[in-house]
Amino acid sequence: MADAMVERAQRFINSTYNNGAMLGISKLDEDGKTGWTVMYALTRALQYEMGLTSLSNAFGPTTLSTLQSKYPSLNASTMPSANFCRIIQSALYCKGYDGGEIDGIYNSRVQSAVAQLKLHMGVDGAYPGTSLEPKVVKGLLNMDAYVSTAGANEQIRTVQRWLNARYVNRRDFYIIPCDGHHSRDVAKSMLFAIQYELGMADGVANGNFGPGTQSGLKSHTVGLGNSSTWAYLFTAAMVLNKRNVIFGEFTGGVQSEVESFQAFSMLPVTGVGDYSTWSSLLVSYGDQTRKGSACDCVTKITPERAQTLVNAGYTYVGRYLYNPSKTSLPEKQIQPGELETIKAYGLRCFPIYQTFSDSASYFKYGQGCVDASNAVEWAKAHGFKPGSIIYFAVDYDAMDGEVTDFILPHFRGISRTVTENSGYRVGVYGPRNICQRVTDAGYAETAFVSDMSAGFSGNLGYPLPTKWAFDQISTITVGSGTGAINIDNDMASGRDQGQNDFYPPAGIVSGLDKDFDKTKYRASMLADVQSYLTSIGVPETGGEGWVDDDWVTYGINSTTEAFDAVLSYDWLFTNLARTLKIRKALIQAPVLWELRKLNPLDPLADEAVQAGLKEDCSTGWGQIFAWVTIEARNYCIQQGYLNATPLTTADKKAVWDQLYQDVEYNLRSVAYLTMYNSYQLGIPSPSLTTSLADTQALLARYNGTNSDAQQYGQQLIGLYQVLENYNALCRV
Repeated sequence: MADAMVERAQRFINSTYNNGAMLGISKLDEDGKTGWTVMYALTRALQYEMGLTSLSNAFGPTTLSTLQSKYPSLNASTMPSANFCRIIQSALYCKGYDGGEIDGIYNSRVQSAVAQLKLHMGVDGAYPGTSLEPKVVKGLLNMDAYVSTAGANEQIRTVQRWLNARYVNRRDFYIIPCDGHHSRDVAKSMLFAIQYELGMADGVANGNFGPGTQSGLKSHTVGLGNSSTWAYLFTAAMVLNKRNVIFGEFTGGVQSEVESFQAFSMLPVTGVGDYSTWSSLLVSYGDQTRKGSACDCVTKITPERAQTLVNAGYTYVGRYLYNPSKTSLPEKQIQPGELETIKAYGLRCFPIYQTFSDSASYFKYGQGCVDASNAVEWAKAHGFKPGSIIYFAVDYDAMDGEVTDFILPHFRGISRTVTENSGYRVGVYGPRNICQRVTDAGYAETAFVSDMSAGFSGNLGYPLPTKWAFDQISTITVGSGTGAINIDNDMASGRDQGQNDFYPPAGIVSGLDKDFDKTKYRASMLADVQSYLTSIGVPETGGEGWVDDDWVTYGINSTTEAFDAVLSYDWLFTNLARTLKIRKALIQAPVLWELRKLNPLDPLADEAVQAGLKEDCSTGWGQIFAWVTIEARNYCIQQGYLNATPLTTADKKAVWDQLYQDVEYNLRSVAYLTMYNSYQLGIPSPSLTTSLADTQALLARYNGTNSDAQQYGQQLIGLYQVLENYNALCRV
């Protein structure tokens, strides 16, 4: 929402620093909306007014030290210039406070706003009065909030204000947000606070969980009745980990919640704030001397290594289904005979699927579907039985916004594909925030937490996910000689028992379709499709049954548009073909044909069903009826091709709506109808080696059983062959 005074602040920056390019200040949009761009401009303007020659968006050490030396207390009498004051007034408005008239006068309105700001920050005791201290200015020129924001936890806000109040005058402690939300800055401030209470001097305290901090905490166990600063710090850590305690003394209620936290985190249940509990509250990996009962590794489990793991007390071992690299870590993927060894030594295996999933650009819905299909193929190839949870990896530090925009859609694709087309289950591997959000969304049952990456934004400031199964806390080597093995030491919650029995290895089925190489083959395949369709009376646009060449249905009125639409879902056609072990041209051909042959009567029929004037009609990209979709899906459920609840005639309208609205549902239904058609014809189910005659029969049956259907099959078999020729080239 636009704010008139923020807009005035933007105009002040634009008009006063019109040589902004020289200062590194871009012209601001005068839209009345606060954001980092405005704060960066105000920071550069402040640096300029202080006489700094090297300007930066960051309010860093040089800016702070210059402000501390020149203007340790800004007020009406010490304000260096009117523009300096206007910068302060503008920043106050950007924070939601009254900055006066942005007139360069540090008047009573500005002073009152400053006093309110310091009260909200919790530093009104450390910095009494209406003057502005340098650290307050630093806090003013960022996007941190000092009042409760949406979803705030007031206990967390109390902790934030207490930390600011107690430690703001320490050299390296800066004012943290007081918005009622945990964050990496708050997590860092807790470590500084602990180091200060341990007696570390400024310059020694660094906010890291190092040997000195660990050693000091070992002598600061807190328990029932403790009301010291250490009790306050411990309950603060509990609050920040979303435990149900009141910040302050160590009461009976705190003790009960500590016991619950310890049991949840697989710590010894002591009811006191001992070193292991402190560690688990302060850093994601916790006490790394803990010995887990699970591990994961990139090394083959040989009999000697299996014995080492058993001797060391391990029960679960995570191994990779697939290794995308042809050169590195040659034993990363499960090796022949390895699962038999794991079983023989009484170990249990949980499978992990990881590719090059190390940046946001990798993650998207379609890629999730592809990963899921590949993981299912490899799980079956190795012999994992239905019910196994496959952990899909996110191996980078995704920001929360990236989780929303990329990771969640990716796992929605994984979940839909694994659930619909296999007996396996979905787990997520990654930092805490990713694991929590993916499981909260219902896209994974359990989480394998990459807690060794303690500096990840997705770990700092986030508690252990509620559905964690394995928690990766340290890398160690166990055993010696041929039994020596380097492992990631993992805690296990018991939510996933892994697998201790396997089918004989089946291997990967060869000759399956692969993704289409658009760069290499699109132009030539399109030309061949156009040539073939033209030869049977279907030109680039228009044709039999069309009112004119400009009619558009579903946004498609040409061969090229229909062709490109089909290619846009190549990942899905490939997935369906690989899952069902058929040729994807068998699914593509009718869809491409139906898209190209859409005509003005099709949307009229759709409108009639939507209006309740008709019960059913062929609809969507594949032009399928709801009634036949119900029969096809139920057949595929019976045959084990599809995991879903059987449908009845009462579901007809809901099925039609999905066929009409959801392209993916429509295309999946085309594939299932193809399988059902073989049953209706009394011929073998389609496979990788289905004859051309049976293929033509299947294509004909897609359109019914009369003479028109036979002509349909004759027309589509040629289109099938064009598509299959190029799909075959991509399989090489």
